[in-house]
Amino acid sequence: MPQEHSSQSLLEMVVQRLAEREHIALARVWLLRPGDICSNCPCRQECPGGVSCLHLVASAGCSAVDPNLEWGGIQGAYRRFPVGSRKVGYVAAQRQALEIDDIKAGDARWLADPDWAKREGIQGFAGQPLLFRNQLVGVLAVFMRAEGSPGQMDWLRLIADHLAVAIINAAAFEEIKQLKTQLELENEYLRTEVLEAVAFGDIVGSSASIKGILSQIELVAPTEATVLISGESGVGKELIAREIHHRSSRAGRSMIRVNCPSIPRELFESEFFGHVKGAFTGATRDRVGRFGLADGGTVFLDEVGEIPAELQSKLLRVLQEGQYERVGEERSRKTDARVIAATNRDLRSEVEKRNFREDLYYRLNVFPIEVPPLRRRREDIPALTAHFVRSLCHKLNRPEPRLTQALLMRLQNYDWPGNVRELQNVIERALITSRGERLQVDLSEGPQSGPALQSAGGEKDSVLTEAEMGRLQKENLRRALRRTRWKVYGPGGAAELLGVKPTTLVSRIKKLGLERRRE
Repeated sequence: MPQEHSSQSLLEMVVQRLAEREHIALARVWLLRPGDICSNCPCRQECPGGVSCLHLVASAGCSAVDPNLEWGGIQGAYRRFPVGSRKVGYVAAQRQALEIDDIKAGDARWLADPDWAKREGIQGFAGQPLLFRNQLVGVLAVFMRAEGSPGQMDWLRLIADHLAVAIINAAAFEEIKQLKTQLELENEYLRTEVLEAVAFGDIVGSSASIKGILSQIELVAPTEATVLISGESGVGKELIAREIHHRSSRAGRSMIRVNCPSIPRELFESEFFGHVKGAFTGATRDRVGRFGLADGGTVFLDEVGEIPAELQSKLLRVLQEGQYERVGEERSRKTDARVIAATNRDLRSEVEKRNFREDLYYRLNVFPIEVPPLRRRREDIPALTAHFVRSLCHKLNRPEPRLTQALLMRLQNYDWPGNVRELQNVIERALITSRGERLQVDLSEGPQSGPALQSAGGEKDSVLTEAEMGRLQKENLRRALRRTRWKVYGPGGAAELLGVKPTTLVSRIKKLGLERRRE
């Protein structure tokens, strides 16, 4: 028998070769598989209620009444047979060959369609179980227009033995190929994720809020609970998700990230669940979706609030039942993937606006973790800065510059609307542009330090009068002098903190009439 790696190609080749014999009207192969159409199966009345049945997977033959009618389809009324039912089911149940030389004289219970047998002149039947190491694989059966010949069963047994081994080998090859494809896809995803995450490092900080988050991670990571991480863009929600995954029992498998805002609306379902070849224009091959790829691992749904309403019910089904269908495929697939979601939206508000399903929200929000913005944990900025300088210098292949206290104070005074991600970008830009031993950071491209400006002008987009700007400048200068204990010149002085020349600062102090007080 020729070597075939595709089990379906192998099965079709075998039945075709058998059907080419003059006395064989129909050749078929059924394989033992889990029941999948139990609710509407034509043989459900005969089914003993088992978890598996015989699936018709290959068929070949043609009608003697209508030569143009071929029997190559596998979706007919007898596409499933319960084990023990009729001739085919009997062969499977007994794991023994069955030969009927004169089917017309046989017991009527053997015939699923007596009219068909009479019309086509079917006289004999031969069935052989497909066994591999005494385990049932399926059934090979032929329907004949002539009585069986001596030695026929030995000949069919030989084919069945070779076929069983070939099916197992082909299935093993397909499993290896599928695992190889999955590993390649995982590596492709992981290469992208590593490039994005390499500079972000581990969770850094010692503020009360960071300690609280670490405590929550310790509690939820060993469980299978769904986690919803909320917070502004750039606060490090993905970093929290990775830490949960790495501390879980699934750490040995991949965490597959789905960046929901980047997926075109019409491709969401394919991206989540995969598709089969020909499902839509451009689907030139089968594709594994993210949930299939994350089987045994974790799916991280970044910005889950961006998922279209029409897909939310299917996501809910995966969360509740672990089942999904690929686009263009009818059969259900199972996945064992833990879900961690993140959002910068107020999902509770989105539920009230009917933009997000309430049942999905509660299913995602089993264990909520809120990550505060960087401006609410300014005490972590020095540690984060040092961490980014160290990791980025290694990446950029340059020596580490010296961090001054004045620089760290400037960074702590800044409002950081882009949060930790913005801090990382600012540090990287400064490392590229700085000359000398000290790091020179330019914050002019971003908004002014928020706390003082907002306290003077209220809303961020409000306009200040000249008098308000004067008071703001005077208060900011007084704050800098207090922080540096009225040191104007040199490292750590107020001039360095404010980013101005010392002579300019002295002039402003005199102009504004500032004097050192006992504070």
